[in-house]
Amino acid sequence: MTSVFSAVSSSAETTFKPVYPVAREVEQVDDYFGTKVSDPYRWMEDVDSAELKTWVDAENELTQSYLARVPVRETMQKRLMELINFERYTAPARRGSRYFYSHNSGLQNQNVLYWHEGLDGEPKVLLDPNTFSEDGTVAISGLSITDDGALAAYSIADAGSDWVKWRVRNVTTGEDLQDLVEWSKFSGAAWLKDGSGFFYSRYDQPAADAEAEALKTANRFHKVYLHRLGTAQSADELVFERPDDGEINLGAMVTDDGRYVLMYQSKGTSPNNTLAVRDLRDAAGAWMELIGSPDAVYAPIANDETTFWLRTTLDAPNGKVIAVNLGKPAREHWTTVIPESENNLDDVSMINDTFIADYLADAQSRVVLYARDGRPMEELVLPAIGTAGGFGGLRTDTETFYQFSNFTMPSTVYRLDMKTLTSAVYRQPKLLFDPKLYETTQVFYTSKDGTRVPMFVSHKKGLTLDGTAPTLLYAYGGFNIPLMPEFSPSHVMWMERGGVYAQPGLRGGGEYGEAWHEAGVGVKKQNVFDDFIAGAEWLIAHKYTSPGRLAISGGSNGGLLVAACELQRPELFGAVVAAVGVMDMLRFDQFTIGWAWKAEYGSPSESAEEFAAIYKYSPLHNIRAGVAYPATLITTGDHDDRVYPAHSFKYTAALQAAQVQGGSPVLIRVETRAGHGAGMPLSKRIEATVDQYAFMASALGV
Repeated sequence: MTSVFSAVSSSAETTFKPVYPVAREVEQVDDYFGTKVSDPYRWMEDVDSAELKTWVDAENELTQSYLARVPVRETMQKRLMELINFERYTAPARRGSRYFYSHNSGLQNQNVLYWHEGLDGEPKVLLDPNTFSEDGTVAISGLSITDDGALAAYSIADAGSDWVKWRVRNVTTGEDLQDLVEWSKFSGAAWLKDGSGFFYSRYDQPAADAEAEALKTANRFHKVYLHRLGTAQSADELVFERPDDGEINLGAMVTDDGRYVLMYQSKGTSPNNTLAVRDLRDAAGAWMELIGSPDAVYAPIANDETTFWLRTTLDAPNGKVIAVNLGKPAREHWTTVIPESENNLDDVSMINDTFIADYLADAQSRVVLYARDGRPMEELVLPAIGTAGGFGGLRTDTETFYQFSNFTMPSTVYRLDMKTLTSAVYRQPKLLFDPKLYETTQVFYTSKDGTRVPMFVSHKKGLTLDGTAPTLLYAYGGFNIPLMPEFSPSHVMWMERGGVYAQPGLRGGGEYGEAWHEAGVGVKKQNVFDDFIAGAEWLIAHKYTSPGRLAISGGSNGGLLVAACELQRPELFGAVVAAVGVMDMLRFDQFTIGWAWKAEYGSPSESAEEFAAIYKYSPLHNIRAGVAYPATLITTGDHDDRVYPAHSFKYTAALQAAQVQGGSPVLIRVETRAGHGAGMPLSKRIEATVDQYAFMASALGV
């Protein structure tokens, strides 16, 4: 399994011919509604096997031997370190008289959590995850502060896993209490008003002989418990479960007044949900159905006694705000407070009895303030095209904080005075580049079926449109998640070298509300790929770039996106970077939380129609032998328990075996002690990012 590259010339554009590690094939055939499908790399699903480790090690050696010969890799590494070395802050949250926020001095592996008394008090360290492990791979994944600011529940994730452990810290002393909560996943911590305990979600602990399989085993039957401080987890009270349906996800929240606990229930990754409510003043009180049908999104905003304000998509795919009273919960008594608009209502909070509505207008933020009765007050003036987020706090607060950023502006924190409705810069980073040298424009192009799709295009000012600019096209297109303008030092590094960064908002995402999302779901998933391909064709037609100078990149669902598109239109791209992608679309529901994605993709094993649609685009099953596929780098983490790493392993082996003789390299980069990306230390993120950009630079001849 020796990995080598043989050079055919010694020029800067040397072509290397990879010798790929041999991947054993097995006789495995599955029957899907009469269609026989082979799965020769099924053995790669045993990610802890010695055979797979040998293959992964050889593949990593091959990839690194290639990247080591890319001339710009070292200069990219140096420049990215410079660009990322600036102070970064999050918007603070006030609890009692204390303000909590995270900060990174520049090159710290993990952000440090701080607190201070008063708005301008002396910062004190609350949690420094850089001290949790030598390699920086242990991260804080969740944080919840009691209303008085005295206690902090925080969750720890090891090596990027979705599994977390909850602990409780005394804010004043900086010491942890004895409390420990384990086997929690996809959960926050919702404190009781008096700080005596918190609600959290978890799955049952695997049997002792099955804990090693926790990375792979499907997670079903989410449950919500109440943990009382000072007690063992074994004494925690089971407060809610759905034994009738193992695919229901649960989440608890306590209202600001501390009177009620709300139970959020959703099926898989569907955005639609139901809500149950319980009065915490009645220890023996039963759960009451507030929203009984999961026919839309119902997101709690705030309450006033028995009146609850909710953001919903019911009869309003772009979202609206309604009021529901516990005394008359029937739908005929619901009232609309803020009606649906032409823009997608992405989020709503209530601060100082004022609704702060965060809209998406053509994939950029538009923030409008409404009185408690729904009367429009004014629109918040934002600095430029970009993304505003935050606006957290309690209903009675008289201030809130938000962050604003775009492709050339790192996140700046603003304080919004809710009495005067004026914003002021609270914290602003100092930059090591000049944003005025760059520009971002938003264009609209037509997809295959005539749909109008938005796309941001960023580059240096004065770009000559002659089709030669190396261009990176990045997208996601799924799970109702919008892609917004966002600052990235790596994008600046790319643009400094004459590159173009393009980001379309594809169907399947959340750019234009639920209708836009639904247009890219299930049997309509091909619309997402058509939107992306049309974006690539627009960039070429308008002379930004050409196929040999166009790279595409995406992660997770975006990894599926770029892999499917490279198989459908291999001649259109010069390089592909597919990160932690869902590549085996016939078995995605067999691992960890993959079953939940059936709400997005459909079920390949339960529906003949959905199987047929999925089989047509599943990356692993649409590779054709002898095709000249573009240079491809697949990346994954060896501890990814969100998108199981076998997806990437199987796709890599199959694509390497099929690539035309003498074709562009097909490589995989497997990060050790890493998961789906969350919590990855900065040092690893920089290395991974540089390798991806060096690969694209080499493939595109930058």
